[in-house]
Amino acid sequence: MSEKSGNESEKDGTTFSREVGAKAGRKLKARRNSAKGVWFGLGMMGLIGWSVVVPTLLGAALGIWLDNRHPGTHSWTLMLLIIGLIIGCLNAWHWVAKEDKEMGENQEDDDE
Repeated sequence: MSEKSGNESEKDGTTFSREVGAKAGRKLKARRNSAKGVWFGLGMMGLIGWSVVVPTLLGAALGIWLDNRHPGTHSWTLMLLIIGLIIGCLNAWHWVAKEDKEMGENQEDDDE
């Protein structure tokens, strides 16, 4: 009985040691990359903002040009502005999903 409980406590101690080591490693990595994290986050916000704004403005500009060249009953400007906004939102969603996937992969690598 004493051998069994001693063996189990060694396994628990080894598992516990690994968990503590992994957490300590993550904390050290986070401290090393803390400045990068802030600037990276601000840069990502800028990237997402521009990825929505540029297609929206391009759609509006093309719509204004088309309204001046080919006037009709429907507004090209409004239609292309909305299409540009949709494209921009899809583009931003793509970037966010990509970064989320990379962060998840890095988290899994740190856990191992």
